Amino acid sequence: MPIGRPILTAARMREAEERVIAAGTPAEALMERAGAALAEALLRFSGGKPVLSVCGTGNNGGDGYVAARHLANRGVQVRVAAIGEPKADAARWARSQWVGPVEPLGVRTAPAPALVDCLFGTGLKSGLEEPVLSTFLRLHGSARVSVACDLPSGVQADSGALLSDVPRFDLTVTFGALKPAHRLSPAMRRCGRVVLADIGIAAESDWEEIGPPILPALSPDGHKFDRGLVHALAGAMPGAIALAASAAARAGAGYVRVSTSKTIDHLPASVVQTDTATLNDPRIGCLLVGPGMGSIPQLLTLALTSHAPKVIDADAIGQVGEPERLKGQDAILTPHAGEFAKLFGFLPGSKADQAVAAAGRSGAIVVYKGSDTIVAAPDGRIAFAPPTPAWLASAGTGDVLAGIIAAMRARGMAAFEAACAGVWIHGRAAEAAGASMIADDLLVALPTVLSEL
Repeated sequence: MPIGRPILTAARMREAEERVIAAGTPAEALMERAGAALAEALLRFSGGKPVLSVCGTGNNGGDGYVAARHLANRGVQVRVAAIGEPKADAARWARSQWVGPVEPLGVRTAPAPALVDCLFGTGLKSGLEEPVLSTFLRLHGSARVSVACDLPSGVQADSGALLSDVPRFDLTVTFGALKPAHRLSPAMRRCGRVVLADIGIAAESDWEEIGPPILPALSPDGHKFDRGLVHALAGAMPGAIALAASAAARAGAGYVRVSTSKTIDHLPASVVQTDTATLNDPRIGCLLVGPGMGSIPQLLTLALTSHAPKVIDADAIGQVGEPERLKGQDAILTPHAGEFAKLFGFLPGSKADQAVAAAGRSGAIVVYKGSDTIVAAPDGRIAFAPPTPAWLASAGTGDVLAGIIAAMRARGMAAFEAACAGVWIHGRAAEAAGASMIADDLLVALPTVLSEL
């Protein structure tokens, strides 16, 4: 299983907090832990620069008062500016423990080298309004270091939507569990580095962040077919299937072959090219169709006659027609936004909601690609990819991802875990390849990434 951190919606996070409080931990104790963790992270990150903590009237603001107290006790110069008096009981307690002055947040508020945003947290339902918004943006723009408490103010916790203008923070400190917005665009790019503080809340969820996978062990007595056979179907554009098949080989499949009637250049010599292999070969661990397929719908029809697990990518997604056609196919779908919309049409909710609905409708594992890739299963499990380098958005990288996932599936991983592992390895390979990479460079980086695992 991928090793990941839980992700909770705002409602699920409130439920988790309420269970802890009902079991005997006061809300003030949770706030004290959160504020102390926020202060510790800020101190390490900013190096003791003078701090301005801007506080709202809810529990997010309460965290800001606690953080200010801890920073002041550590010798940091701290000021607090608030939009009003706290309304929540725990926040009023936190305010009472702060012995320094509290400025009204407004046009007269002077900036500081370090800004802590404790205005609004996971409960935000509408954007910041004037004059708070312009003051907030001015103070952020003047700070050398900016840290958000739980979420940057103006972010919708569950969807990752921006409800008003949200600047980019250097660091976001969250508590108990990640929230969907930490891993959904556009909000995730506003959070900067995200760190998770343990404040004593047991967070359990079917939603998680994808972490480094645990790959199937290689038996010293095994042979190539024990490591999995990936069979790929070539189409009109041989370069794409060459990338995908090469990725499958580099990602650890014991045997990779390509069905083709024409010789494909740039394939490793170890990848077998054939026009006679049957798709019902019981040794096939995963069938790969779609990269470079072009407008040849017969390839998908042929693939769907096979009993083997399959990865359906690229042009093959557009040839599926009705998603229900994939039920019982043991398939992993890898659409980007355009391919997703063509197959599933309009689906309501956040990207996570859309992905899990698509998985339920198709019976397939859905890898909904993008800057915020999500893996969803028909049973409701969702895994969010960690942030990946912007340079991953280039031609052919999706073909490489499809090949990696096919290799993981052929090696014996369950479909959901294989998809998650492929997504993590793909992103890590992009980091290793560097900013000038092209898709071919991912293939070169794969051995290094797998060696790390």
